[in-house]
Amino acid sequence: MFVMMFVDGENFTMRGQEIAQINGLTLTAGAFYQRDVFLWLPQYPHACQFRAGDTYQHRGIRAYYYTSLVGGDDRIGSVKTALWELGFEPKVFKRPRGQERSKAVDISLTVDLLGHAYRNGFDAALLLTGDGDYVPLVEDVKRLGKILDVAFFRENGLNPALRLACDTFTELDGALVDGWKPKPKPQEESAEGGQ
Repeated sequence: MFVMMFVDGENFTMRGQEIAQINGLTLTAGAFYQRDVFLWLPQYPHACQFRAGDTYQHRGIRAYYYTSLVGGDDRIGSVKTALWELGFEPKVFKRPRGQERSKAVDISLTVDLLGHAYRNGFDAALLLTGDGDYVPLVEDVKRLGKILDVAFFRENGLNPALRLACDTFTELDGALVDGWKPKPKPQEESAEGGQ
């Protein structure tokens, strides 16, 4: 089974930052995070390794990450490079100052997901978002005979209608917390093991 992943990076990042704050986690800028621009799970250093649930055996063939930022071409280029290094096909849009989101993210994700479904580019799609605006998209992709799974944070920002529209839902709250919690230092691990 061939699977493509589509990440609404704006939605994922905003909600993930809130979950990190609620859980007292520090998100450090670097390969997996840039404040208000992108966020990913450190335990999956390559996007196509990510699996949401174990409902079927699959091969991840492509992963797209959609986001926007305030800044020029250099900043857009550096974010695209960072996302590409994580295994994503980056879709990064310029956002006007003072706006929290860009419509280009939603429109581009919708066009890409529906286009790949129509052209039989995948058997199943994994959509990482909690945004209820995607319910009609989910329903159309399913009408084309594709499996559409949603993975998102259950406790923060998941639209109930989206959860009911998808074929399966995977909660990512625990994955975010586990991926970003501080790792014990080697000395702490050996001290714990010797007791």
